[in-house]
Amino acid sequence: MADFSRLPGPNADLWDWQLVAACRGVDSSLFFHPEGERGAARSAREASAKEVCMRCPVRAECATHALAVREPYGVWGGLTEDDREAMMGRSRSRVPASDAADDDELDLDADVEPEASPSHA
Repeated sequence: MADFSRLPGPNADLWDWQLVAACRGVDSSLFFHPEGERGAARSAREASAKEVCMRCPVRAECATHALAVREPYGVWGGLTEDDREAMMGRSRSRVPASDAADDDELDLDADVEPEASPSHA
């Protein structure tokens, strides 16, 4: 029989915020674009996803997580892929969570002007 006593304990304390997220139980396709989605369809889906995020009690934690791990896909904490790229730069390398913006520094209401991207035309 396997000895599980040497395995690390659960990391629930790092992810507990997800348990009360407004998106919990919502179809994930609202937050992640299907292949080839562009233009008005993508904008409409992202706007609907952001509406869910705007009423979320853990929006800041979600956005902070996405920025900390440089989440490449989806809407997290009301931030689209382009929003996060504009905030953090185009580098896809990971940053330590301790270096990510904390809730007090993260201005989720700031207007983010993403750079034009030919893949989103």
